[in-house]
Amino acid sequence: MDGEWIDDVPVVRPFALARGRTPPPASSFDLLSLIVATGAGAPEDAGLGPEHRRLLTLVRRSRPLVEVAADLDLPLGVLRLLLADLRDEGLIQARPPEPPGPVPRADLLREVIQGLRAL
Repeated sequence: MDGEWIDDVPVVRPFALARGRTPPPASSFDLLSLIVATGAGAPEDAGLGPEHRRLLTLVRRSRPLVEVAADLDLPLGVLRLLLADLRDEGLIQARPPEPPGPVPRADLLREVIQGLRAL
């Protein structure tokens, strides 16, 4: 047997997918970052694997990294490394998450609570 198989799918260890490389810092791809393919064609010498290509298919429309991670079922460090490869080739863009809105005033929140209690 040439390797371990589960449910007729070969098992590939995360370090093999990463080719022994370490992932970029977590700050480079926040879990809520929006990932989208640029639509540019991949260069022949880019050395993209099937995981890269599957990832490009998943991000044809803008999606949060956390959703992509759930769909790929890969460790987050490996996913961030694959995303960095695609970003370096100009194949994806990552936008930071939208900052949270302003915090409501405390007196306004108290009024809302009092109004709810009065119901």
